[in-house]
Amino acid sequence: MATYCLTVARLQLALGHGARRLHISTAYRAKAKVSMSRFEPTSFISYEKLQSNIDIVRKRLNRPLTLSEKIVYGHLDDPHNQEIDRGRTYLRLRPDRVAMQDATAQMAMLQFISSGLPKVAVPSTIHCDHLIEAQVGGLEDLARAKDVNHEVYNFLSSAGAKYGVGFWKPGSGIIHQIILENYAYPGVMLIGTDSHTPNGGGLGSICIGVGGADAVDVMAGIPWELKCPNVIGVKLTGTLSGWTSPKDVILKVAGILTVKGGTGAIIEYHGPGVDSISCTGMATICNMGAEIGATTSVFPYNHRMRTYLKKTGRAEIAAVADEYSDLLVPDQGCEYDQIIELNLDELKPHINGPFTPDLAHPVSEVGAAAQKNGWPLEVKVGLIGSCTNSSYEDMGRAASVAKQALDKGLKCKAQFTVTPGSEQIRATIERDGYSKILGDVGGVVLANACGPCIGQWDRRDVKKGEKNTIVTSYNRNFTARNDANPATHAFVTSPEIVTALAIAGTLNFNPETDYLTTPSGEKFKLEPPNGDELPSRDFDPGQDTYQHPPADGSSLKVDVNPQSNRLQLLEPFDKWHRNDLENMQVLIKVKGKCTTDHISAAGPWLKFRGHLDNISNNMLIGAVNSENDAVNKIKNHLTGEYGGVPDVARHYKANGISWVVVGDDNYGEGSSREHAALEPRHLGGRAIIVKSFARIHETNLKKQGLLPLTFNNPSDYDKIRPDDKISIRGLKSFAPGKPLTAVLKHSDGTEETLQLNHSFNETQIQWFQAGSALNRMKEMQH
Repeated sequence: MATYCLTVARLQLALGHGARRLHISTAYRAKAKVSMSRFEPTSFISYEKLQSNIDIVRKRLNRPLTLSEKIVYGHLDDPHNQEIDRGRTYLRLRPDRVAMQDATAQMAMLQFISSGLPKVAVPSTIHCDHLIEAQVGGLEDLARAKDVNHEVYNFLSSAGAKYGVGFWKPGSGIIHQIILENYAYPGVMLIGTDSHTPNGGGLGSICIGVGGADAVDVMAGIPWELKCPNVIGVKLTGTLSGWTSPKDVILKVAGILTVKGGTGAIIEYHGPGVDSISCTGMATICNMGAEIGATTSVFPYNHRMRTYLKKTGRAEIAAVADEYSDLLVPDQGCEYDQIIELNLDELKPHINGPFTPDLAHPVSEVGAAAQKNGWPLEVKVGLIGSCTNSSYEDMGRAASVAKQALDKGLKCKAQFTVTPGSEQIRATIERDGYSKILGDVGGVVLANACGPCIGQWDRRDVKKGEKNTIVTSYNRNFTARNDANPATHAFVTSPEIVTALAIAGTLNFNPETDYLTTPSGEKFKLEPPNGDELPSRDFDPGQDTYQHPPADGSSLKVDVNPQSNRLQLLEPFDKWHRNDLENMQVLIKVKGKCTTDHISAAGPWLKFRGHLDNISNNMLIGAVNSENDAVNKIKNHLTGEYGGVPDVARHYKANGISWVVVGDDNYGEGSSREHAALEPRHLGGRAIIVKSFARIHETNLKKQGLLPLTFNNPSDYDKIRPDDKISIRGLKSFAPGKPLTAVLKHSDGTEETLQLNHSFNETQIQWFQAGSALNRMKEMQH
């Protein structure tokens, strides 16, 4: 007990109280050889609170709990009275902290400023990783980004200082890697304004991607609502070995569950196979769970996590996690809503794509599939890194493949890029020689940022429209996502397979069986990759890139230039007018897949993420119009002429005409970007009517006062015509579980009536009535 008390005392010292935190200087870190972990007051004694809440819930439910249930229910606002029914009820939760990347943080902070609150109520951080475009190489690209985005970085830095938010400067690394290295720990609940926030599940955390308005709720100290998730269990047996990597686990699961199979569920990995996966490998698997629509993914606490915590300067946290380890694993006999079993001994290396991350192929079969389907076999570019695969182990395994090629006199046939996940990873792989090997084989080391993974890539080796293949270790491969070229066939796989295919220069190469030829004509086969899970020496933290907020920032100013084309203060959306919505025009009936990339493209548009009116010029420009199979070409039913989607929407709004969007299945899958909800609201939209929604986008639409509605009968999608007028009725008696009615007025004078379902609860209906969740928050302050 004495040891335990001492550990807690040390943690209290490290974590601080209130808004204070320990900040370790670069000099001290170097001298003491500690990591650059920034401990924040995440109520670390919350293990006691977690234990208390779990005990209350377990007694009420009288059954064993899954790990995800323990952590989620352990963060309930009112564990005594909260109704808990997986897949049905809404939970009111108290997350421990908030993290925001710079592209979404702009709108989140603008909304927080609009709330009128003086300071964030929970530890929060901003991470500058999205606005750095890959052009030449790391140093040059970073310098250019700092210049081009100076106004935005200054806004985020000053807003962070004023409102008590930590600021990770450009060059510090990708948000999810920084969270894993510093803020995630077993049992914590964190929300982040990026869809790949679940990366933290690799460290036993419940980390959930949300829109900026959800982040504002948590930063304001308001309980955060989440539909009680179902739990899908993935039981792992066997052991990873050879060319098979952690990435192959999620590539296989994506092939099984598809892009919407995890919607409304937490994926919980368990079983004896877990122990053969490194902590950062578990993070890779959880990260890409976003691609199957999962709320988040999580692994149980084990020795791999303990080792990682110690190596990243958090031995005290590991010690307390050991004390409470029974909270951090599933109960014996707990029940899952669905179970998938994977034998890692039998799992083969996979590669998924093109155009969707759930089209799974064993690497041994992708060459034949490419030939059959007419996909280009030549690999033009191999890209490793990103938030999914940029750990020390990832880089080491890729370097071990590259070194074999170099030793035989070979270099990459394809172009090859390397994206370190953080400044700590960059500095450490440079110190340990991995960067030199990857550079010598033909690689260009890019900035510690998202880069090509999110479309921040000034690609010049192919022309737009030119059919080509790229292979990445990223997570997402939607049409035109990486390079804005809809003809690029992007495949996702592990870093070691990317490296092998970049060396071979073709998809039609299986490193397990096929041979490469040296310049002298000798044939040789690559040996399976190897790489240390963690550096034998301590991590090199590199440059200090963190800005700590002052204890009191109330006197500081946050300036937004009214003439700026990058930033714009928000005006409140109009309230519901207390009547049904009548005679709304169909703006566009979308055909097929419509991700948040289709609704609000990234790439060059990222620079307008803080200016709602400017970024609204990209609304739905990537969506396919069912009327003519064209992109960004819809009929303006006031003029009879065809125009771009945002232009027609603006024309309708200027003429007082409300409009709706009609869509297909899993509408809004992909990124957490709330701009895909803000833009339709800003340009006069009132409802989005689809067959089904992706979770985050549906919530984002509700937050902004829109009506996300689903067809009671999915075939009713076919009844809507592009020139219809739609009325939505039943809003005066709008209630949870009570469907609404749509009346379609066709241009030939006929009418049809459809039933529309919704998932609104009482609180969310109040958002709609107030005009937005932010409007409702302000109402409650008075």
